[in-house]
Amino acid sequence: MRTPVTIIGAGLGGLTLARVLHVHDIPVTVYEAESSPSARAQGGLLDIHDHNGQLALKAAGLTDEFHAVVLEGRQALRILDRDGTVVLDQADDGTGGRPEVQRGDLRQVLLDSLPAGTVRWGHKASGVRALGEGRHEVTFAGGGTVVTGLLVGADGAWSRVRPLLSTAAPEYIGKSVVETYLFDAGTRHPDAARAVGDGMLIVPSPGREIFAHREKDDTLHAYVGLAEPRDWFAAIDFSDTATATARIAREFDGWAPELTALITGTDTAPVLRPLYALPAGLRWDRVPGVTLLGDAAHLSAPNGEGANLAMLDGAELGQALAAYPGDVETALTEYERAMFARDAEAHADDMPRFDSPDNTARGLADWFTEKEG
Repeated sequence: MRTPVTIIGAGLGGLTLARVLHVHDIPVTVYEAESSPSARAQGGLLDIHDHNGQLALKAAGLTDEFHAVVLEGRQALRILDRDGTVVLDQADDGTGGRPEVQRGDLRQVLLDSLPAGTVRWGHKASGVRALGEGRHEVTFAGGGTVVTGLLVGADGAWSRVRPLLSTAAPEYIGKSVVETYLFDAGTRHPDAARAVGDGMLIVPSPGREIFAHREKDDTLHAYVGLAEPRDWFAAIDFSDTATATARIAREFDGWAPELTALITGTDTAPVLRPLYALPAGLRWDRVPGVTLLGDAAHLSAPNGEGANLAMLDGAELGQALAAYPGDVETALTEYERAMFARDAEAHADDMPRFDSPDNTARGLADWFTEKEG
């Protein structure tokens, strides 16, 4: 008999694992802290790559459903200098290997592919303990427990499952991003809309950066990056939109107005997102009956790979469990070996560092050109 699987976390990685297990008739339950699928906004656009994220969706049997939610034309890329000079302008000709989807739409595709009741909403894991012989007990914040013979932590940066395997904890990387949204951009924010173009905009600079996407419904979603300590941001009252956006915009004095408009023109309160990462190359010894995937296993600075790697983790773990029925430990050993190697490869990326002198429009454009060439 196949061992039932308990997954903590209904993000893209955990749901991909659940779907692959379902395809292979392996019983699975997912416990999620959020009260419902619509409890909060699910983030912005994701580029799903042909060498990892799309492979995961193929393993899940959801390729057609994925293509149905792709936003055509959003693979376009623009790199601008701080004065607004266009350094790289790539149109989306339909041949790229990284189509864009809204994270929430992709999550819904995965949810719709699972039998009703697979995800137990409103179950926030508050603690996990080992019971011996590969069994673990999960305690939930609202009361109640579950005992499982196979536990998977898909619960993100601050995983409650990770301490069973490692003492490592995320550390602040010295950079935060401030999120803004501009609605009806073509009509209400035409200069910013022209700067962003049809897809993704990057305006790099040492220690300062603006990154933006054109999302559904003509919405511009910007991530304004600043290399500053946590205390620097703590001095800003982000509940006061006018004061906060003016303070952040001051750090971009001299930048083109169509770029700073992505800060000052926000239609929502700016949201601060401090960035954290686990130590590069994190490993652990095999612990019976438990493993991790996605950010719980290898949280890193945003590089466009996080969601893709989480989904591939989930797909490969599901396939390993299907390949070794009745031998969970061999399956987990094979999965972790491949996952560790994949993580090392992802950390070997030679993209210019955010706070380095090489993080310029020309330097980044050259890097993209060399990578694609």
